[in-house]
Amino acid sequence: MARAPPLTPCRHLHPRPITAKPTQLLSPITITTPRKISSVHVSSTTSDTMTSRGYIHPSLEIVGGGRHRDSILQDLKTLALPYNPFPVIGWNGHVETLFAAFFRSVPDVRLRRECLRTEDNGTVALDWVSGDDRYLPRDSPILILLPGLAGGSGDAYVRHMLVRARSKGWRVVVFNSRGCGNSPVTTPQFYSSSFLGDMREVVEHVATRFPKANLYAVGWSLGANILVQYLGQESHTCRLSGAVSLCNPFNGLLTDQNLRKGFNIVYDKALARARREIFKKHALLFEDMGGEYNIPLAANAKTLREFDEGLTRVSFGFKSVDDYYYNSSSSDSIEHVRIPLLCIQENPNCLLIITPKGGHLGWVAGVEALRGAPWTDPVVMDYLEHLERGASKGLASCSNSVCEQQYAEPEGLLSLEVL
Repeated sequence: MARAPPLTPCRHLHPRPITAKPTQLLSPITITTPRKISSVHVSSTTSDTMTSRGYIHPSLEIVGGGRHRDSILQDLKTLALPYNPFPVIGWNGHVETLFAAFFRSVPDVRLRRECLRTEDNGTVALDWVSGDDRYLPRDSPILILLPGLAGGSGDAYVRHMLVRARSKGWRVVVFNSRGCGNSPVTTPQFYSSSFLGDMREVVEHVATRFPKANLYAVGWSLGANILVQYLGQESHTCRLSGAVSLCNPFNGLLTDQNLRKGFNIVYDKALARARREIFKKHALLFEDMGGEYNIPLAANAKTLREFDEGLTRVSFGFKSVDDYYYNSSSSDSIEHVRIPLLCIQENPNCLLIITPKGGHLGWVAGVEALRGAPWTDPVVMDYLEHLERGASKGLASCSNSVCEQQYAEPEGLLSLEVL
């Protein structure tokens, strides 16, 4: 896998490629939600499934989507093609997950870093594509990318999405959480699945900097969980015109349980190691922490649960790890989302698309397999471009009265799911 020098943490402008790390590992976990899908299930074993305005290949299953379903599907041209997992690698979810993490190509992109100081004196790093300020109009649509747990702008799946969006004329920025992507840590607090303060400040900062542009976001894994929580809690005041959630764990308690079973333990250990490495770079900030903190446990954590017990749940005021996981689950937020959302988990309002195979952040299939972009990338980009074309008519924004009329009924929430 290609590697490049990392960004210097505290420099605002640094046009160098970023080191990619295979820290996005998580198991292909199946999450069960208490909500029943109240929509039509469409599948076929003999011929393409035809909507009124387009074809869906029978290797995919589609559910729901409300009254805008056909107009969306017409623009998602990838769905008319068969989902062909790459031989051997794509036939096992664990193999695909590991292969994608370690061997997927990493596009070489020059980025410049902006360090954003938050209200609590913390710091998040925003990585923009170098040169975009000179080449792109101020009203170009903007895509905010939220990597998975311990991930950043150097990860392969992030880079591929960035390159694809940029090739379509979109302005792209990667939101590196505190300590991720070699970003600085300036207070004794990292990030968590429950904390939305940084997300709110990032969206507000980008919206203020580019007031004439429509804003969108894509999140993976933990980043997707944070994104969906943000969309649900912001609800009617959301500044985004559309969003995509991929590989969202959704339920913290079930994810914790599944990570401690079978081969998933391998992912648990890898993710815990990634958290430890970030922590050790900034350990001096935490050495005098008292109260319920257990710094030695966090510094030597063998599992995510141990790290969250020693540090995360205390930092964010939860009485136990289970309390933290329960209150960090975006499954309770998704019903309040009021903007178009492409996601990866059931919702009565979802347009659901299920692929027959695919590891966590894997999807080694499609025209760019074996080592190119995930199968999902063209679907995501087609979806975002569909929303952007409608944004000028007020169909994709929750900041005006049009949205209130368009999405007041539950069936109006546009969601797409790819598992």
